[in-house]
Amino acid sequence: MVVKLALGSVMLGACWMAFAGAAFAAEGYQTNMGPTPLDGSNRANVLGRGAALATLDGTKFTLRGSFAGLATPATDAHLCMGNVMGGTGPAIYDVTVTQAANGEISGAVTFTPEQMAALKAGKIYLLIDSQKAPKGNLWGWFQPAHKTVGPDVPEHGHWYIPNILQDAHKNTQS
Repeated sequence: MVVKLALGSVMLGACWMAFAGAAFAAEGYQTNMGPTPLDGSNRANVLGRGAALATLDGTKFTLRGSFAGLATPATDAHLCMGNVMGGTGPAIYDVTVTQAANGEISGAVTFTPEQMAALKAGKIYLLIDSQKAPKGNLWGWFQPAHKTVGPDVPEHGHWYIPNILQDAHKNTQS
């Protein structure tokens, strides 16, 4: 009887840990950064690519990434919040960036409930400024972490913008 009770307690504890771990797991996000919009006056100065991974653990948003190929050294980096995914908006936090043409981005901030909702809707983006593109050189909107394939690899089915597809699926269920 004591063995059964002890085994039952161990099983209950293991189930609780599995449930609690899943319930409180950090959410992963990623962005692939590219040049901000180009026109005839900035085409030579807005160059490069970058990528960042992030986690949302409760209200703490932590990011780390890299960039390369800027025409001039990076000067600042910001998390911004647009009204829609792909739309621009104000800087809400500054993050750390290497002051070079190739480097790293990192930061940890505490999101408000409004900012967490914006992140889940794809409205939070990372913006890197540079010496010759002081209003933005690279940008990318954070999306839930997902499989990324190489160039010229076709993808079939629902593979793009996972949070939008999840929201659309929820709306069809209502």
